Amino acid sequence: EPELMKQFAVGRSTIREAVKYLCQSGYLNVQQGLGTFVKSSIGHHALDAKIEKGNFDDIFEVRQVLEIRIIEKSALNRTTKGLKDMASALKNRLKYAELNNLIACVEADIAFHSAIAESCGNSILTALYTALSVHVNKFFMSIYKDTTPFLSSQKQHEELMLAIKDRDVKRAVDIANRIIKQL
Repeated sequence: EPELMKQFAVGRSTIREAVKYLCQSGYLNVQQGLGTFVKSSIGHHALDAKIEKGNFDDIFEVRQVLEIRIIEKSALNRTTKGLKDMASALKNRLKYAELNNLIACVEADIAFHSAIAESCGNSILTALYTALSVHVNKFFMSIYKDTTPFLSSQKQHEELMLAIKDRDVKRAVDIANRIIKQL
C-alpha cells in the first residue's frame, strides 16, 4: 500500500477502494495475512455490463437462485476457515448496524454472504456471486436510509450461519428464503 500511495500520489483509503474494486471485478484476490494476488487478467466486465443494464427485480431473482444453491453447497462443504469468516463478517455487520454506519454495515453483510459463497466449494458460483454483489451493494445503498433492516435481520443471519455450521441444508435454505422475502 505505501508503494502504491507514493506511486499514484493518493491516500490509503483510495488504494484500498481500488483493490476492493479490482477484487470485485475479478482481477485480484486478497488473502488476509498472505497478500494480494492477481486472480485474472480479464476480469468479468461483460457480465458486469449485462447486470448493470438489468433491472433490480431480475438481479434479485438471479441472486436468490444463486444464493440458495450456494447455501445448500456451503452447508455441505463449509470449512472451519469459512465459518470463521462468516462469524467475523456477522460480528462486523452487527457492530456497524448498531452504530448506524450504513456503508460499513452493507459491506459487512455482503462480506458475510460472500464468505458463504467462498465456502460452497464451487469457484464459478463464487465468482458469479461476487460479480452480482457489486450491484446488490448499489441497490442496498439506494433503498436503505439507515441500518434498521440489518438490525432486524441479524438474528436470522446468525441462525443461517448456525444451520450451515450444523450442515443442516434444509434449515439453512428455509432461513435464507425468509431473509430474501424480507428484502
